[in-house]
Amino acid sequence: MKKPSLIRYLAFVLAYGLAMASHAADLTVSAAASLTNALREIAPLFEAANPGTKVQLNFAASGALLQQIAKGAPADVFASADQETMDQAQAQALVKPAQRRDFVSNALVVIVPATSSRLPATVNDLTQPAYARIAIGQPASVPVGRYTKSVLEGANLWGAIEPKMIGATNVRQALDYVARGEVEAGFVYATDAAIMADKVKVAFKVPTPKPILYPVAPLPGGPNAAQGKKFVDFLFTPAAQAVLAKYGFGKP
Repeated sequence: MKKPSLIRYLAFVLAYGLAMASHAADLTVSAAASLTNALREIAPLFEAANPGTKVQLNFAASGALLQQIAKGAPADVFASADQETMDQAQAQALVKPAQRRDFVSNALVVIVPATSSRLPATVNDLTQPAYARIAIGQPASVPVGRYTKSVLEGANLWGAIEPKMIGATNVRQALDYVARGEVEAGFVYATDAAIMADKVKVAFKVPTPKPILYPVAPLPGGPNAAQGKKFVDFLFTPAAQAVLAKYGFGKP
């Protein structure tokens, strides 16, 4: 091999190796949409504590994320807004039972646009004609929708309210519908309502049959499984917990 060709070849190998090392250092976290603001602040803290690692964040409804992961989308950490979705991940052997941990809690609330002149006091009030459109996450794939449906079924109101439902693909979409005044009310998490306090009003907190606990787990089959475990551990550090508390999440 001629010298110039050898130099170009070695340069290519070096560049390729660096690119591969950079890619290997990427850590992908797939998390429920309600965690968006908190994890965007936590990610740089983790990167600072783990030089050379770049955190890629992927947010969507928990059910949609599980479908992505099950179909082979690269991910190293999965954070769900409910136990049911994580149970499904465990049943598909995507996570190990011993590695899943509850790391925060949340609450279900009913919100109305900030400009609204009326405020419902109970879920029964939502059956009134004044509340013609109500934003609710799709129960099949969105945890907040499942929590909402369970509450309404328990109150024997699902049949009356379902026809008014404006389905949302994730909790942030339900929040946006209310904030833009496209619906008269909506069911979201308390943490979501808090980030748009200037555009929505919390009417009341909705008791749920089960506590709203968020489980998180590293994905053993992920491209950067070792860093995934580190990220999960990092969520329990005082620095990360302080950020989660700042955005309204409670202790599990």
